[in-house]
Amino acid sequence: QVQLVESGGGLVQAGGSLRLSCAASGSIFSIDAMGWYRQVPGKQRELVAAITRGGSTNYADSVKGRFTISRDNAKNTVYLQMTSLKPEDTAVYLCNAEVVTGILHMPYDYWGQGTQVTVSS
Repeated sequence: QVQLVESGGGLVQAGGSLRLSCAASGSIFSIDAMGWYRQVPGKQRELVAAITRGGSTNYADSVKGRFTISRDNAKNTVYLQMTSLKPEDTAVYLCNAEVVTGILHMPYDYWGQGTQVTVSS
């Protein structure tokens, strides 16, 4: 089994910053891509940012220049540094990881439970 645990969410004023962390643990052989998604009630879950094991990154247009994704492969942890936050960034942020649990195993998607980020105007 693999668990993803997020931390770092909270309430912040517009223009402020937050740093999210997501640590993966359990039966992990390796982790391919890791990413952050966000979910607002009544809307589709959307990709915020993703990072490959080698460090290549991809961002949603709405967060480019404001958010930075990074990872520590030794700690199986991914981070999301969020700056210049806007009220429209308010959402539940979920961590995702493509985890390989053994040699010759295919990667499988795992999700964290989510952490609430609320940006007040």
